[in-house]
Amino acid sequence: MLHTISAQSPFAQARFAAITELAMFEAVNACTRDYEPYLGTVTAPAHASPDAAAIAAAHRVLRNYFPATAATLDGLRAASLAAIPDGQSKTDGIAVGEAAAAALIAARANDGSAPLQTLLPASTDPGVWQPTPPGFGPGILLNWRNVTPFGVKSSDQFRADPPPALTSQRYRRDYDEVKTVGEINSSNRPQDRTDVARFYAAVSPAQVWNLAALQVSAAQRRTLSENARAFALLNMGISDALVSVFDTKYFYVFWRPVTAIRAGDTDGNPKTEPDPGWTPLITTPPFPSYASAHASGSGAARRIAEKIYGRDGLDITLSDPSLPTVMLHYSSFRDITDDIDDARIYGGIHFRFDQETGGRLGRRVGRYVYKHNLRPAHQEHQ
Repeated sequence: MLHTISAQSPFAQARFAAITELAMFEAVNACTRDYEPYLGTVTAPAHASPDAAAIAAAHRVLRNYFPATAATLDGLRAASLAAIPDGQSKTDGIAVGEAAAAALIAARANDGSAPLQTLLPASTDPGVWQPTPPGFGPGILLNWRNVTPFGVKSSDQFRADPPPALTSQRYRRDYDEVKTVGEINSSNRPQDRTDVARFYAAVSPAQVWNLAALQVSAAQRRTLSENARAFALLNMGISDALVSVFDTKYFYVFWRPVTAIRAGDTDGNPKTEPDPGWTPLITTPPFPSYASAHASGSGAARRIAEKIYGRDGLDITLSDPSLPTVMLHYSSFRDITDDIDDARIYGGIHFRFDQETGGRLGRRVGRYVYKHNLRPAHQEHQ
């Protein structure tokens, strides 16, 4: 799944991952009945194979959205199913997986993820987002704030409070921080902060947290049913947090550091010194700054992962082929989000308050998704 969706934007990745994992959960859970279903429209014959159901569900979802990869996916499906003995249980499991995939695909057919929409700002006032270098194109993914969430009620349910005033001490402090450590040639950025900035610019929340959860779930010897639920919740949370943060982004339409620092003499704050040639280490994404999407998606994932796997004593290693010399080791989920916060500031694309607000928004989304979705079948409701 992660390989198949890797060429998509981080936001599309999160949506496709959630659909895939929910289809797998719905298929497995129809066989095991361990948890409350997501849609509740899929039934399984007695003794249907949950393993076959999971394989068929994942294959059908990914093949539907990525038909160009059909040959590869078909081969993976055949190899996976070959490990399951032939018989009625396997046949029934495959049928359950196909039904679950069809149900999830139908449920997301008109969810607002298309057509893509853009924004050109109507104002050039200080604090208002402006097109950023190098492309200076319009703000993208304007429609993402209207994507139907998977587990929360609406995209504005957890809308963040406003960013700090441009004349405030908080704004000046965070302005100075990103100006100092986020500039492309900064001498105040240690090599390890350069590494995390580049790593988390290359690796999306869906990639980070699925890879982390894969390692922890294997170490904890989680069952297929437990994994189906865990990965469904994790990816629901990531996607919903990214939808929610785009509501906040396009509600406040706040400028990026590259714009703010180059125009620091226009913001009404006498303590923000401008630098007209300031350039960030990482290319600035073409949409408003407040709040951070990576922080939001990762905040939701962290909250859900902590609920499922615990907070500490973990052994996680993250790497990516695009950065062969960077390998990151973590013993807690919070360590990951701390690095992500630093990555966006030391990369020069976010203020510290973007990160902290995005993290809080994401954790609120994650808490809600975990509490209200895919609960154990016999859990007392309070």
